[in-house]
Amino acid sequence: MAVRIRQGGEPAGISLSPRRRRRSSSSCAAVVRAEVSFVGADEAKRLVDEEGYTVLDIRDRTQRERAHIKSSTHVPLFIENQDNDIGTIVKRQLHNNFAGLFFGLPFTKLNPDFARTVKDKFSPESKVLVVCQEGLRSAAAADALEKEGFQNIACITSGLQTVKPGTFESVGKSELQNAGKAGLVTIQGKISVVLGTVLISAYLFITFFPDQAEKLFDLAGISL
Repeated sequence: MAVRIRQGGEPAGISLSPRRRRRSSSSCAAVVRAEVSFVGADEAKRLVDEEGYTVLDIRDRTQRERAHIKSSTHVPLFIENQDNDIGTIVKRQLHNNFAGLFFGLPFTKLNPDFARTVKDKFSPESKVLVVCQEGLRSAAAADALEKEGFQNIACITSGLQTVKPGTFESVGKSELQNAGKAGLVTIQGKISVVLGTVLISAYLFITFFPDQAEKLFDLAGISL
């Protein structure tokens, strides 16, 4: 519910705390908007099951493909940046050589049609649970939707990475909490295990079979 207050008074029965009062720099009017609710995973599940909230997944395409809540609606807050101006090309190359390689993150830009697309799918009175992977994008999306007049918005604090397996029925090859993991970071643990095993095996071989180890080093041209 949006309530507009003219300077010099406020409607009976409504108390305006500083936290809920917002002023426009272009007028003396104060506008009260419904606040976004930040909830845990279990409470989010209850909102969907018992209060009729619809899940709005605002993650990028790649994370959604790995795992998403069944029956959720997808409107990405960021979309892949395919612009070909020289500045974007340089930034995209730098991104792909670091964040893209190590974390599997696509090179994106803000979706200019985000708010309009959501308004086409939902009425301002709809109960909407906005989700992303870490919680930051959903907070930004919820703020944008609040400014567009949406009155019943909730977000999962810290995002889907905090959702335990089985909380929501999901679709995809991974669990919801792992949908943000991609790139080299997903195999660094396996690499560490293999490397550690090799080093331990080499140490034990040198310790218990020093003569054979010395011969192998000599053949390899390594002097101890």
